[in-house]
Amino acid sequence: MRSPRRCTRNGCPRQAVATLTYVYNESTAVVGPLAAFAEPHTYDLCEPHARSLTAPRGWDVVRHEGEFEPPPPTTDDLVALAEAVREAARPVAPRPPEGSPDPAASTSSTGRRGHLRVIPPSH
Repeated sequence: MRSPRRCTRNGCPRQAVATLTYVYNESTAVVGPLAAFAEPHTYDLCEPHARSLTAPRGWDVVRHEGEFEPPPPTTDDLVALAEAVREAARPVAPRPPEGSPDPAASTSSTGRRGHLRVIPPSH
């Protein structure tokens, strides 16, 4: 299942609720609600980092004045959850009983299977 987007600040484990975008030609930092998709050159922030963001001297900060809400689950999240449940419910193949021949072993005592090589035991 896809995990929620996290704050991009180093060491911050919180969930992102806002997106920071820089408008360089206007010397402005814009902090708004979380964008629908993670975009290059934008930064996802948790609420404390979105509220406390400061800009360099001479820059303006345009900040969303409403509440920052975490995004609701999407249908992709629900489909991923359903697939994870189906995968966990799949029966496990039974193991061969002790002492039975290894089905992965080749007919000769030394052989190759793909990139692996069977090495006979030394006596």
